[in-house]
Amino acid sequence: MSDSLTHFDADGQAHMVDVGDKSETRRVAVATGRIRMQPATFGMVRSGSAKKGDVLGVARIAAIQASKRTSELIPLCHPIPLTRVAVEFELDEAASTVACTVTAETVGRTGVEMEALTAASVALLTIYDMCKAVDRGMAIEAVRLLEKKGGKSGHWTGA
Repeated sequence: MSDSLTHFDADGQAHMVDVGDKSETRRVAVATGRIRMQPATFGMVRSGSAKKGDVLGVARIAAIQASKRTSELIPLCHPIPLTRVAVEFELDEAASTVACTVTAETVGRTGVEMEALTAASVALLTIYDMCKAVDRGMAIEAVRLLEKKGGKSGHWTGA
């Protein structure tokens, strides 16, 4: 792990990191998070009977769209050409949770961690938005990076 924050210059001013001299490599990031809800809400999501429609289908599209717009949301992110974004949901009936895992990929000079994290976050926010009329107490939890591959720092996996 680096001892310095790359988004600050020697004077402590925020700046966009210069990636011009970096090599283009295949880069992959996997991020996850979950949303906890009431059992009745979970049942609506699982069955597709929510008033607003297919909650997980809409959340999948929202995640992909968000990944492509990350540089517009996170001030110092580079716009990058994504080559793949995959969104998976895992439903846990016993815990009344929906987990979202996003894999983002590119061939480029900077990583796709922020794209994967943004996509997972927006998928969960979309589930909240589509179900809030019946369950305002839903909680988004444990959004985190699971894995990244490529670039100078190589392969990293989280706990």
